[in-house]
Amino acid sequence: MALSGPGTVPALAQELVSPAPNAAAEFQLGLPQSGILTIQPDRLFSESAFGKRVEREIEAEGAVLTAENRRIEAELRAEELELTERRSDMAPDAFRALADAFDQKVQETRRRQDQKLREINQMGEDARREFITASLPVLQQIMRETGAGAILDHASVFLSADAADITSLAIGRIDAVLGDGATVEESER
Repeated sequence: MALSGPGTVPALAQELVSPAPNAAAEFQLGLPQSGILTIQPDRLFSESAFGKRVEREIEAEGAVLTAENRRIEAELRAEELELTERRSDMAPDAFRALADAFDQKVQETRRRQDQKLREINQMGEDARREFITASLPVLQQIMRETGAGAILDHASVFLSADAADITSLAIGRIDAVLGDGATVEESER
């Protein structure tokens, strides 16, 4: 392409500064037009319908475990008091055997209850991974609409315009697509 001749430079300059007709149609009003967007992942999850449902489920499981722990603790305390009362009527070796068995029971109970707590915590971690995976198409669509090449964690960005943060926009769109996610989780079971 030759750059000489009348009107050539202005026409070339016009091509460089004017977006292609289809490119303008891809962008939507109200969306940030930025090469880099930011998102607050914790807020994205916790304020979404999906995250709120998961939080309610985890709280319910935690409440059940707490009630179970209190019941077990009361039972063990009663058993310990009974064992202590029987001590004066028992031979030292017999008492030691019962005390050791009781201690083993307490340790095993503690291990079981700790395992249940780890499982509840794992539920939360699994749900976050599932949420991010299910949210990716929505986030990718926002990237296409804004012309962004990346979405960064807001916490790792030193300085950005508030308009570059798409957390609220993403929550609304993800809620519209996933809802509370109960049907997504049920279909995977």
